[in-house]
Amino acid sequence: MRILIVPGWRDSGPGHWQTLWTQRYANTVRVQQDDWVTPARAAWVECIRQTILAQVDEQGQPLPVVVVAHSLGCIAVNHLSEDAEARIRGALLVAPADPERRSILSDFAPVPSRKLPYRSIVVASNNDPYCPIRLCGAYARNWGSEFVRIPDAGHINVESGHGEWPLGVALLQSLVASEAGDGGLRRRDVPTPLLA
Repeated sequence: MRILIVPGWRDSGPGHWQTLWTQRYANTVRVQQDDWVTPARAAWVECIRQTILAQVDEQGQPLPVVVVAHSLGCIAVNHLSEDAEARIRGALLVAPADPERRSILSDFAPVPSRKLPYRSIVVASNNDPYCPIRLCGAYARNWGSEFVRIPDAGHINVESGHGEWPLGVALLQSLVASEAGDGGLRRRDVPTPLLA
């Protein structure tokens, strides 16, 4: 299993919980978009799709993924095709963006409103400047997601004081453990136990 980190508009820089998790946890892969500043839906979604489909084991067998998306990354994940969705076992969708609020993100509108075919958790704050909490709640209902509200957490990024973000780790652990069946998250600096 792989953890797929999907940053949002303008990427997630140093100190952002997505960057820290990419560095800290084993089996973590980060999506690298060609253009973080002027996002185009087709290009972003295809990049995420290709990254998902590229996750294979040593024998070339497809690996399942758990997606960890932030902001516009959440919306892009919801535009994925069925072949990519079939590989997703869970998704942590944090501080989804409202692409209708900023013209530069309008290519991602309308936001899909269908139920996702995997377990998902939407996390949002009551004072996120990029998406009202009511809209995040509507996303969660439409997508069939669990909904976690965090008071006064802004956009749940470095600017709002979320570096390590322990609550996020616990939510990710709940998705990974149910899929991995082996206790879930492993740090990169801890050797993998040898199998007999």
